[in-house]
Amino acid sequence: MNLPLRFVQYAAPAAVALISLVFLLLEPTSSELLAYQREGVASGQVWRLISANLVHTNAAHFYLNLAGVALLWAIHGFYYSISNYFLQILGYSIVVTLGIYIFSQDMLWYAGLSGVLHGIFVWGAFCDIKHKVKFGWILMLGVWLKIAFEQFFGQDQHIANLIGADVAVDAHLYGAVAGVFFIFTSILKNKYSIQR
Repeated sequence: MNLPLRFVQYAAPAAVALISLVFLLLEPTSSELLAYQREGVASGQVWRLISANLVHTNAAHFYLNLAGVALLWAIHGFYYSISNYFLQILGYSIVVTLGIYIFSQDMLWYAGLSGVLHGIFVWGAFCDIKHKVKFGWILMLGVWLKIAFEQFFGQDQHIANLIGADVAVDAHLYGAVAGVFFIFTSILKNKYSIQR
């Protein structure tokens, strides 16, 4: 299996993993200062809308998200660029936490990268489809079936026990929706630039 080993393909995922690791090593201070807290955001601590996605509840949570970063890089890293990846991290982070703030008002605290990873997953599956990789359709269907299952049946209790917190299934939904929004924005941007 060929891996996406060009610097532009692995630099951004590696940086996100490294930042998350540093925050893990600085726990519990990093979560206190950076995790999503509804009251904190309401009082103007808007950085939490981004930083919440880079802190984790414990090492198991970090390793699960790190595995997600690595797996998505291995599958779709050929589509990555540094600017595109960071733009997605930033955009999905804001959409996930704003989604929680607006639509999941009972969620008072949130940390983790899984919502963002669902957005990156959707975008990567779309790139596969665009490049006529048939497996992309399976990935796209699979991620939406997973999200539907979570919305109807709730969290995986085993994962919740492992990470020491509820699995934020709504964050997964918001991340995937953000991925769709990013796809449509890219399509419209390309269409507009071609017409010019």
